[in-house]
Amino acid sequence: MTESNTEGRSRAYYDDFATGYERERHAGYHALLDDLELGVALPLAEGRDVLEVGCGTGLILSRLHAVARHAEGVDLSPGMLEKARARGLHVREASATALPYPDASFDLVLSFKVLAHVPDLSLALTEMARVCRPGGLVLAELYNPWSLRYLAKRLAGPGKISEGRTEADVYTRWDAPTKVAALLPPELALEEVRGLRVFTPAAFVHKIPFVGPALARAEHAVTRSPLRWFGGFLVVVAKKRG
Repeated sequence: MTESNTEGRSRAYYDDFATGYERERHAGYHALLDDLELGVALPLAEGRDVLEVGCGTGLILSRLHAVARHAEGVDLSPGMLEKARARGLHVREASATALPYPDASFDLVLSFKVLAHVPDLSLALTEMARVCRPGGLVLAELYNPWSLRYLAKRLAGPGKISEGRTEADVYTRWDAPTKVAALLPPELALEEVRGLRVFTPAAFVHKIPFVGPALARAEHAVTRSPLRWFGGFLVVVAKKRG
C-alpha cells in the first residue's frame, strides 16, 4: 500500500473517530495521559513558538497555547481540525511527513499519540527536525512494546472507536527503547526519554474509587525513574543541533 493510500485510510479513520473522540477525554485515564504529556511539554513551551504535529481536536494544543509565545498545530483529519478551530486555535490540514512551514520556524516541535501511526516515521522525524530552530527541541512520543499497555492490547485485541470501525483500521507501530537513538535523524541529539503509563494495566482501572487516584500519583512519580523504560508511551526529547 502506498503512503498516500495509508494517509487516506488514516484520514477516514480519524474523521470517523472525531465524532466521539472527546467523550471520555476529560477525566480518568485519558485526562491523566494528557497531564503526563503536558508535564513534559509545558515547561519547554513557555514563551516559545510551538508546533504540535497531529493536534487532533486541540485538547493539548489549547493548553500549550496558554503558555507559549505562539502555538499552532497540524493534523491529517478535517473532522478533528473542525473541533480544534472551534476552540479558536490556529491549525492547518497537513501530513506529519510534509509540514507546510519553512525551515527553522519553531522553538519546540512535538507530537503525542500520532507518530506510532505514521508508516514513514523517519520522514516525519526529519520534517519535525527541519522546522525546528537550531538549539530548539523535538518531542516525539512512541509506543513501547516493553509495557503493560502492549500486553493488554495483544490480549484484548483492537478496541472499537466508532460504529463499524476498530483500532485495527489504522497503521500502528511499536518501537522498543533500545531503538530510540537509531530512529532519530542526524540533526537531532537525544537529550532524554520519559516513560508514561508504567503501571496502568487498562484504562478502566482509573474509574475505580481510591485505586484511580493512587495509580495516577504513581504514574506521575515514575516518568523519569528507571521504570520509565516500561512505560506504554516513550516521550523522546531531542535537541536540534546548532
